[in-house]
Amino acid sequence: MRDLVRDRYRRRSSLRRRSDVVEAWTLAVVAVLLLVLAPLVGVLTAWWAHDSARVTAQEQRAERRQVRAEVVGRPSDTLPMAHGGRQPSARTAVRWAEPDGTARTATARVPAGARNGETVDVWLDSQGRSVAPPADGRAILQHAITIGVCATGGTVGVILLGHMVVRHTAMRRRLAEWEQEWAATEPEWTGRRA
Repeated sequence: MRDLVRDRYRRRSSLRRRSDVVEAWTLAVVAVLLLVLAPLVGVLTAWWAHDSARVTAQEQRAERRQVRAEVVGRPSDTLPMAHGGRQPSARTAVRWAEPDGTARTATARVPAGARNGETVDVWLDSQGRSVAPPADGRAILQHAITIGVCATGGTVGVILLGHMVVRHTAMRRRLAEWEQEWAATEPEWTGRRA
């Protein structure tokens, strides 16, 4: 890349302008930023998102508990819905026994197609309300990759926007220089007086 810039814009030429040199060096800087900085930002952001999601999942596992419950309602009456990228589920009444032996009943998400009397796993919070299960390793990894790709794309967008601004400014400067030189040269070619 450096040889391209040196060969193209360091040679002495009456047509070469300062804006041409600035534009060439800007292109070299943009290439380095796109090849080094953007992936680095993506990896660091994905790493941070993975750690954050892992901590959140650990907190959810500490706050929630999984119980084996019996389906007592009619899940066929409820509409199946996907929750958090997991299998389709339906809300229905379930019954389970607490560790002290008391029976509890609540409305919870069960796999779509669960039948009355079937035993299913249900996640509950500290108040006994049905909640989604904590994120597993696969969901955490998908989250981290998505955040990393978005951060990389955002960085690429900012770099390209900056490059576009520099090119636009260089073009305006180049046109202004050409206008000044033409104003000085034009009377000699056309014979008109300024």
